[in-house]
Amino acid sequence: MKRIFLAALASGLAAASAAWSQAPARPQIATTKVDGTEGVYIFRNGNHQAMFVVTRDGVIATDPVAYGRPTGGATYLIYSHHHYDHVAGGQAFKDAGAKIVAHKKAKERLAVLGDPATPLPDETFDDKRTITLGGTALELTYVGLNHSDSSIVMRLPKEKILFVVDFLPVGSVPGRGMIDFYPLEAEQAIKQVLAMDWERLIPGHPGQPGDRLGTKQDAQDQLTFLQDASAAVKVAAREGKCWEPAEKEVKLPKYEKWPGYENNLQFVTRRYCGLWGRGT
Repeated sequence: MKRIFLAALASGLAAASAAWSQAPARPQIATTKVDGTEGVYIFRNGNHQAMFVVTRDGVIATDPVAYGRPTGGATYLIYSHHHYDHVAGGQAFKDAGAKIVAHKKAKERLAVLGDPATPLPDETFDDKRTITLGGTALELTYVGLNHSDSSIVMRLPKEKILFVVDFLPVGSVPGRGMIDFYPLEAEQAIKQVLAMDWERLIPGHPGQPGDRLGTKQDAQDQLTFLQDASAAVKVAAREGKCWEPAEKEVKLPKYEKWPGYENNLQFVTRRYCGLWGRGT
């Protein structure tokens, strides 16, 4: 009986393996309509996401997400911040007649870099700006330093949807993006986001699990994670353990089941060692 069971198990595993190998690969590019909306869509290119809104008078698009990938392809184009992995590729929109809008810091950063595929914004703002097109309003808000010094939050007040890139991952541990993260200021930025009127969050990278959208609980969870990481590394730093000992010893078991925990905790620890071990 045992031999029969083992043979059946082996056969089942072989069949499952064959089925897995024949499963269709995740497409490089996908466009998905947001449930319950009239014209809000998520454009995904690899592991990067952007939002676009179709109105009766044109389209409001966000990040091109075309860095090192096939080009994405508008009346308005909004840059979330100045990092190329999200905003490279804007020239295609510019050629189509789009007007590019971003925070003033994004223009300053991009002007220095001079990438020919990433045109400078046509219009910039400091604290707040509202784009209105075809009866749709998109609110742009600068909430201070976080993942960069130029990141903005985009809110669709009617739909109660936010588009937030990089400083609010959904359901996962942040990774290499911590390299230029502003730890203490980011906490205040997230608190500002939590105080806004919204229900769903479109992240700049697919939410975990299953490409889901985020909730206010996800935003609170990310804030709590950062606060817990900061407190743990602060203790290690004051014991003289930054950098390598802290990277090996600091563990946050409360989050060990979050996607990215094994690979990314080192980057989180490294950034907070910069803060608490070097004062920067």
